[in-house]
Amino acid sequence: MSEAVISIRDLTMAYGSRLIQQDVNFDVMRGDIFVIMGGSGCGKSTLLKHLLGLIEPARGTISYGSQNFTRAGPAERQALRQNWGITYQSGGLISAMTLADNVALPLEQYSNYSASDIRDIVALKLALVGLDGYQDFLPAEISGGMRKRAALARAIALDPDILFFDEPSAGLDPISSRRLDDLILQLKESTGASVVMVTHELPSIFAIANNAIYLDADSKRMIDSGNPAWMREHSEHAVVRQFLNRAADHASGETSHE
Repeated sequence: MSEAVISIRDLTMAYGSRLIQQDVNFDVMRGDIFVIMGGSGCGKSTLLKHLLGLIEPARGTISYGSQNFTRAGPAERQALRQNWGITYQSGGLISAMTLADNVALPLEQYSNYSASDIRDIVALKLALVGLDGYQDFLPAEISGGMRKRAALARAIALDPDILFFDEPSAGLDPISSRRLDDLILQLKESTGASVVMVTHELPSIFAIANNAIYLDADSKRMIDSGNPAWMREHSEHAVVRQFLNRAADHASGETSHE
């Protein structure tokens, strides 16, 4: 039976007196590609920041395996973070550094590998994301899709147990977005990592996610969870079905005006 790698219990998120979400409960299971969904302003990115420890909960707990992250001290949190890979919406690459130097950063900071070993690992990680031969390029010298892949190479440099993505397909054309989805799937299968992502891109959600939650901005609660494809057809909440069928609804509306 699969085990929970992340467990959220009775989580309430707030900015001061402004409530974002309350009483959120869910598990991310080992091997999941888990999507945090919801409309604008529901708290998707805020939840991701809570998972990363960038914001503290107003109430509730976040656990990684058997370790209570919410109550952990700085040293314990840092040890847990070394098992994570994170890619941000912008990619987060350092513009003045080559792709190789960007990917090498976590290895230099958190491993005891020799310089020669780091070069070999960097070359391997860039090859895994289809960027073999681009070690000496700067981020500005490659396309947006390639920058996303370079950021992913950096995220997997330390062979993390969990990968976090914040809107990974943002700003990409449909072909580049699909390539990135395929790459995330391949890396999940080859590394065994669990994946947590924030995205509103329906093609990505249905192509790769097996588990998800829906945060509702009006009630400020998590109102549904499960496989997105199942939720699209069977959710008891109309807002969830509308969210997951919005592409079909848009196409239907266009057809009716022809």
